[in-house]
Amino acid sequence: MLKVGLTGGIGAGKSEVSRLLVAYGAVLVDADRIAREVVEPGTPGLAAVVAAFGDGVLTPEGTLDRPGLGALVFSDPDRLATLNGIVHPLVRERTAELEAAAGADAIVVNDVPLLTENGLAPLYDVVVVVDAAPGTQLDRLVRQRGMSEQEARSRMAAQASREDRRAVADLIIDNDGPREALEPQVRAVWAKLVERAGRTA
Repeated sequence: MLKVGLTGGIGAGKSEVSRLLVAYGAVLVDADRIAREVVEPGTPGLAAVVAAFGDGVLTPEGTLDRPGLGALVFSDPDRLATLNGIVHPLVRERTAELEAAAGADAIVVNDVPLLTENGLAPLYDVVVVVDAAPGTQLDRLVRQRGMSEQEARSRMAAQASREDRRAVADLIIDNDGPREALEPQVRAVWAKLVERAGRTA
């Protein structure tokens, strides 16, 4: 098994890269999706979040109010650390289960937004960083995701710097350009991963 860590700043286009890698044959382990699963209603994860932050982080239906919780934690490093301390161990446990199920010859791509911030690079055989200039990230967050410029800048500031992400990368995918410029780069990275895994494409 080849364990790949895929990361990139918010708005860099990591989701599109992971979608392409899956199309080529990768097994995707999506840390964000797992992070949502471990705080679904009835889970110990949600109970722990409510115990830490109060009932105000719940919607009337009893699910986690993710935007509300995000607004609480992204501007407060201590609260963010508390939330991460609850969610990250649960995500790691579920990730290990999914990797074990993938099979010995799989190329497992772990989509991990906070790989750099949490010093996780050593856990992977290869780290792939999807890179975009801060101006590009900001434009995408405002134009495509409907964030205010202030919220977008706050989210970006809560993450590692572009330089820090690039420093942990084994392979970098430049996603400053149009979508059609992305696919050939991702295909080339896939070829390198297949070679690294000792498989034939």
